[in-house]
Amino acid sequence: MPRRRIRVTGAPEASLRAALTALRAELAVPERFPPEVLAEAERAAKAPALPTEDATDIPFLTIDPPASTDLDQAMHLSRRGTGYRVRYAIADVAAFVVPGTALDAETHRRATTLYFPDGKVPLHPAVLSEGAASLLPDQVRPAALWTLDLDADGRTVAVDAHRALVRSRARLDYAGVQREIDSGVAEEPLALLKEIGVLREALEVERGGISLNVPEQEIVQRDHTYELTYRAPLPAEAWNAQISLLTGMAAADLMIPYGTGVLRTLPAAPDGAVGRLRRTAHALHIDWPHHVSYDRLIRSLDPHQPRHAAFLQECTTLLRGAGYTPFRDGELPEITTHAAVAAPYAHCTAPLRRLVDRYAAEICLAAVAGQDPPDWVLASLDALRGEMADGGRRAGVVERGCVDLIEAALLEDRVGEVFDGWVVDVEERQPAVGTVQLESPAIIGRIEGDGAPLPLGERLRVRLTRADPAAATVRFAPA
Repeated sequence: MPRRRIRVTGAPEASLRAALTALRAELAVPERFPPEVLAEAERAAKAPALPTEDATDIPFLTIDPPASTDLDQAMHLSRRGTGYRVRYAIADVAAFVVPGTALDAETHRRATTLYFPDGKVPLHPAVLSEGAASLLPDQVRPAALWTLDLDADGRTVAVDAHRALVRSRARLDYAGVQREIDSGVAEEPLALLKEIGVLREALEVERGGISLNVPEQEIVQRDHTYELTYRAPLPAEAWNAQISLLTGMAAADLMIPYGTGVLRTLPAAPDGAVGRLRRTAHALHIDWPHHVSYDRLIRSLDPHQPRHAAFLQECTTLLRGAGYTPFRDGELPEITTHAAVAAPYAHCTAPLRRLVDRYAAEICLAAVAGQDPPDWVLASLDALRGEMADGGRRAGVVERGCVDLIEAALLEDRVGEVFDGWVVDVEERQPAVGTVQLESPAIIGRIEGDGAPLPLGERLRVRLTRADPAAATVRFAPA
């Protein structure tokens, strides 16, 4: 599920870069790996545990942002009678990370890659995540190779997963893929991405699932100030995400009858959270009739429109209850589904960036082979819930800190100015305090009045009273 994605460009000495560095220090983010971990990673990169099967004849390709080097997934799409065959190769991190080592312990401590607007703090040392374990083009790599057969409607009819050596032939980016597909020059393996993606999107609608096309915010430094721009996701990004989602759903469907696994679960949103979103929609002048369901509304929005983009950002609040649910010995958890996916689902396609995916892969490989899970998987399964929860909280703190810092930096030189906005939330016990969404730039901030209740859902002129990047704080008052 999406997090708020923010990217910053500009000179390294810019004040925003300095503030981001200070934020890392404040949050005690582990930017460097211990020497013994780096040494183990170097050794593992030179001598991984390789599978015997050779699938390097399959012309895989990867699709990622242009600057990405930690490539978890490679795909090959083909027709199969009236249906399709999806081959999805996932980086085999277990070929490099030995349980019980310093490297393994460090990944459990970190749990997930942390993303800052100006860089990332990786789960694994770069020699693995951006080198020996990454599915880089023209390199032979160990992988968990999924084969998912689909019918003419895109429904899964058969699943297989086993270890194999693979070799990607092409490293593509979303913009290039979109151009090739739109112009009609894409060859079949790539052209099928749209065909299969559209079918899977239709199935998502049928089951009541939701995919949020959350725009990416980019802060650009120009003339000693900052500008905020939005970049709406391309259709190719959504089609690519459907392949990952397909595999995660297949993983969950393997785990549940197998009786051991770790699911990504999300309970249905409480009425209060949906009610708050309705108020936000009203404040942003987004028509949401009571007979229209949340998932139908989301699919009607255009992320290119600023008001819709702002609302999509707010919709991510409904995903905050997601967690990891391990189970074993056939005792299924009370909740096995993910409300946004509207089906059982597991994270298994990003092992270079998420710890839990390494364990999910091992369980699925064992389930397909009809074997017991490895002892090291069972020994760590119960602890994964807490480790991933801690990693998720840390990632959330980083995300919130970066958003607050960037918005403060964007408005730093505009204290005293008046903006048009909408009051999107009011505190029950302090009706003069709430949240305001600016019309431009697209910023959400705290507003504190002088005692009079704020007009919830109404347009309001507000004055910026504080914008302090050092404290990552933005405050408004009624104008």
